[in-house]
Amino acid sequence: MHKQTEEIPKIYQDTPDFMPINGTDYLELYVSNSKQAAHFYRSAMGFKPLAYSGLETQNRETESYVVVQDKIRLVLTSPLKSGSVIGKHIDKHGDGVKVTALWVDDASYAYQEAIKRGAKSYMEPRVEEDEHGRVVRSGIHTYGEVVHIFVERKDYGGIFLPGYKEWSSDYETEDVGLKFVDHMVGNVELGMMNEWVKFYEEVMGFKQIMSFDDKDISTEYTALMSKVMSNGNGRIKFPINEPAAGLKKSQVDEYLEFYEGAGVQHIAVATDDIISTVTQLKQRGIDFLEVPDTYYDVLNERVGPIDEDIEKLRKLKILVDRDDEGYLLQIFTKTVQARPTMFFEIIQRKGATSFGKGNFKALFEALEREQELRGTL
Repeated sequence: MHKQTEEIPKIYQDTPDFMPINGTDYLELYVSNSKQAAHFYRSAMGFKPLAYSGLETQNRETESYVVVQDKIRLVLTSPLKSGSVIGKHIDKHGDGVKVTALWVDDASYAYQEAIKRGAKSYMEPRVEEDEHGRVVRSGIHTYGEVVHIFVERKDYGGIFLPGYKEWSSDYETEDVGLKFVDHMVGNVELGMMNEWVKFYEEVMGFKQIMSFDDKDISTEYTALMSKVMSNGNGRIKFPINEPAAGLKKSQVDEYLEFYEGAGVQHIAVATDDIISTVTQLKQRGIDFLEVPDTYYDVLNERVGPIDEDIEKLRKLKILVDRDDEGYLLQIFTKTVQARPTMFFEIIQRKGATSFGKGNFKALFEALEREQELRGTL
């Protein structure tokens, strides 16, 4: 992997950075059937096979398939026996993100700094080696049962991590233009958002770069509050949501009910051509939330001139918003597992550093329509 070298946007430049992070190393999802999940991400979302761990690598406890698209690596892990920690996690939460792995230059230093500032240890620094070199990993707990693992791989030349072998397949898929993880959103319980904002500020040196309250993110029926935390170079961004009082059950309330606790609500992945990416994803069977056609009737008035053909955006139901730095285009999938919990956002930034505040109402109403169909509004 290569560090990003682009100029750091002004919004991030004064953030203290005692824990430098180069980017997202991988996301590990605990899933009930790793082989089938890997096929889904390859067939439907254009990921390619990268690495495997399981019985063929003398791993008798778990099976993991690693899929990759540009800088995005997903590790899909299932237990091989009953009564396991992973199995109990899936039984409680369903499929979802367990690990957000952060790529650092020194995993021992990152761990020590986090523990010194109050983090709870998940994994003390450990050296993992094979014929391709050594990796150092360490980890801390965050909200719910989500953990951050620090990955130091400067002395490693293997395909992924020690314990994995290269995975290839005769089944070939074309990527859909997904580039990297733009941000990852966590849902936490009522009253806990500020606790986790404080955690990221004090433990990891993150800065709150944006805040949205129930006046910003609400409809007639539901509302939520959100604060966006970012590391010093802006490569890691974690919006944190909590429910707000409303007439009916919000999307965050629904998530917390069915996930049975705090966890990752959605993964936002970047593209350089959202029209092409979404067109391909739809052709491969990915379902997206839809907004009414009337959203596009006043789009130019609201966001000003844009490069894209509005009729193409209308057809695909892609949302647009503008801030002081430029504009962005975004769209949200429906949930990608049985429970109404985790989903994906596809985002293209054309200068904008924000998160689509102008689209919150339209998005919430789309989510409410889905909740109404599920009988959970």
